[in-house]
Amino acid sequence: MKFYPLTENQWEMERLREEYKAGRRIGKISLGETFFFFRSARRVFYIPYTDIHRYFRRVLLVPAKLCCGRGDFEVEHFVICDAQKELAQIQLPGNRAGKVLMECMATLAPDAIPGRPAKDLDEGEG
Repeated sequence: MKFYPLTENQWEMERLREEYKAGRRIGKISLGETFFFFRSARRVFYIPYTDIHRYFRRVLLVPAKLCCGRGDFEVEHFVICDAQKELAQIQLPGNRAGKVLMECMATLAPDAIPGRPAKDLDEGEG
């Protein structure tokens, strides 16, 4: 398994491997003591909690044709941002996982801001 940084900081491979295995799992995400990890195929991406500027949940509606008509599936995602841009959007197994993850992040990354940036909120209005 290879580890890839989301930011410029590189860390020791053995430390990353140990922390990833010991971390709390929520879907594709593993919450270590000092690093946030997530899987994508055979890659594991990581970011230190100190480099996370903002995080929030994003729910996307996926249109679906069902036997009894049409409907939308809600697909829950977790978004991580640095000071300039979004770094990752990770699909979660469900609504409950998103709420648990937000609670965990409040203690693991206390300096990060929970919630969407103000400019995203303005785009939906009007």
